Amino acid sequence: MSEFLQKYRGFLGGVMKWHDLSNLWSRIREQQNTDWYIYAVGDEVPVTTVTNDQLFQFMDSIDELLHKEHDEAYCGIVYVDDAENPSFVKIYDPNNLGVVCGFSENPPLPGWVMSQVQPEDLELAFPPPVSRKRWWKKIFA
Repeated sequence: MSEFLQKYRGFLGGVMKWHDLSNLWSRIREQQNTDWYIYAVGDEVPVTTVTNDQLFQFMDSIDELLHKEHDEAYCGIVYVDDAENPSFVKIYDPNNLGVVCGFSENPPLPGWVMSQVQPEDLELAFPPPVSRKRWWKKIFA
């Protein structure tokens, strides 16, 4: 299994409170000389890292989107490998949560991944279950 998929499947702690999310963004901003990939799952897998300006713009934009569209008193849809020294972050789309936390045989893919390891195509790595494919084919049969 690749390093990216190991990180993806590995333990990630939930960012439960909004101020914890702000702290995560601050920790990432404070890192020196780190390269980040930003992967919008479903789009092309990035092959290059983003600039710091692009990284900071993404964090500002995604923070605004999460606060606006996840209208809850808590965050709970962002997961990080290490809150003090982050190198891998999963961000779930507030409009496609399914069963993000807890146990699920087929959890939804995140909306975005921030990673210091080059991403791989998650849609290829974790294809939808066969039952979902059958359902999809019935619609147009």
